[in-house]
Amino acid sequence: MALIAGLAGPAAAQTLRIGIGADPNMLDPARSSGFVERVVFTALCDRLVDVGPDLAFRPELATAWAWEDGGRTLRLTIRIDGRFHDGTVLDAASVKVNLDRYRTAPESLRRSELRPVTAVEAPDPTTVLIRLSEPYAPLLSVLSDRAGMIMSPAALARMGNRIAEDPVCSGPFRLVRRVAQERIELERVAEHWNAANIHVQRLVILPIPDNSVRLLNLRAGQLDLIERIAPSDVEGARRAPRMAVREATSIAYQLLYINQAGALRDGRVRRAFELSIDRGIINQVALQGLFVPSNQPEPPGTAFHFADLPIPARDVEAAKALLREAGTPNPEFTLLTPNSPVESQVAEIMQSMAAEAGFRLRIVTMEASSIVTRAHARQYDAAFGIWSGRADPDGNIAAWVASDGFLNRTGYANAAVDAAFIAARQATDQAERQRHYRGAAAQWLADRPVMILYHYRWFWGLRAGITGFEPSPDGLIRFSGLRLPPG
Repeated sequence: MALIAGLAGPAAAQTLRIGIGADPNMLDPARSSGFVERVVFTALCDRLVDVGPDLAFRPELATAWAWEDGGRTLRLTIRIDGRFHDGTVLDAASVKVNLDRYRTAPESLRRSELRPVTAVEAPDPTTVLIRLSEPYAPLLSVLSDRAGMIMSPAALARMGNRIAEDPVCSGPFRLVRRVAQERIELERVAEHWNAANIHVQRLVILPIPDNSVRLLNLRAGQLDLIERIAPSDVEGARRAPRMAVREATSIAYQLLYINQAGALRDGRVRRAFELSIDRGIINQVALQGLFVPSNQPEPPGTAFHFADLPIPARDVEAAKALLREAGTPNPEFTLLTPNSPVESQVAEIMQSMAAEAGFRLRIVTMEASSIVTRAHARQYDAAFGIWSGRADPDGNIAAWVASDGFLNRTGYANAAVDAAFIAARQATDQAERQRHYRGAAAQWLADRPVMILYHYRWFWGLRAGITGFEPSPDGLIRFSGLRLPPG
């Protein structure tokens, strides 16, 4: 891919040009499931609650919140100066419309996240009461993501299920133009409640899957900000003139998810595959040792990582024995891989290691959005996924392995795992929550519907002179306070 063109010059002086790793698949918070969509939504759609760099919740559309009724009601105070991009007022009634859609609409992927919600009430323009069937500890974390993004009820009524074509939200930027696979253009909303801290007039977001091409365009001055610098490029980027590298410890992780009705449907074969690979080697060879090998959704050393459930050591002979026991000494399967050099190299390393145990792994490279489409249709054996991480442990795993999880693309269902998640959500004591999540982890780690490979560190590249960029563990770009260099 050549250098991008048509973005330089005086007309672009107040335009922030951002390179992201893939083209967003669905700009509707109800149906979105991709990480890059969250990057766009940060500019486009305010949320009820935001998450700070310290992973603490902070106000956004909700200026205050309080638990009532023994944890069965969450009271939100809605800001009085919110406006949608179509000029209509954002109030408690509009919040109710969105939350009711997210928890009941057939197309909504947010239904499982909001399952404990029994009613949403708007007794006055600034008050929302969320009623729950039982205490639900992850709710604030849920409202800090897509289930807390509030769209214009007028636009929802007008567009219906086609709202992704014209997403009307209340964020600091409004959508002006989208060309699929090419660019997304947004402009600053002068009436936004936080407009005084939004200093960029225009955003141009360009999907560039190749990490090296994104970096090349940044170094050439065709981009101002890029996400996810490849580990192999980090040191060179740090030394490059006219640019800066910012980084943050990440709550994101890379995983493989596995179709339980596909070529790896036998649990012994899945176990053999895990025994055939070495996460440490993957990290050293493909990731320059910069990431954190892991088999769990929470990073090592954190409260909900369980050290007594360690990464299995590589054991090729044990893998071969399991394949013989399963009657498939040379199983074949396809791994759907994003067209990114990093994931491609990781896939090739696993292909080589697994071959020593007898696996015949075929790598199929495609756009990330195409992988999601194939996965939802269960037309795959195994696929790469990235999870950007959440501030609550439930949001880091239940979506993938709970039987009703909105990212459960594998067909996995285990009643004991589901019961452990339900119990953990209802508990407020950390030790009790740890016990339940550990019980769930022991089961799903043994069943292997997903295999977590490593935790990320986020690396962003910025044009020299950009100020106000605040790295965040969730990998998202916040625009408040961000300034382009003068001139």
